[in-house]
Amino acid sequence: MNVHLPHELEQLVHNRVESGRYNSASEVVSDALRLLADRDEMVQIRRQDLHKKIALGFDSLQRGEGTDGDEFFAQLEQEESLMEG
Repeated sequence: MNVHLPHELEQLVHNRVESGRYNSASEVVSDALRLLADRDEMVQIRRQDLHKKIALGFDSLQRGEGTDGDEFFAQLEQEESLMEG
């Protein structure tokens, strides 16, 4: 497989090989693709978690257990910062 990269990405690959961390451009690209797959998986997991939270929220609203919007978003931001940290 031949891949054509913009100059900036080609230079990045070259620099990684030159640093000695990787033995070849193929190793750099393979590692980058694994990281991309990991990121995609994390996005999917977060999306599923969000859908579950939305469903739980709708269920609680139907039971009359609503939450103040400002409190909810403050808690959501706190959870997001913990996941990123």
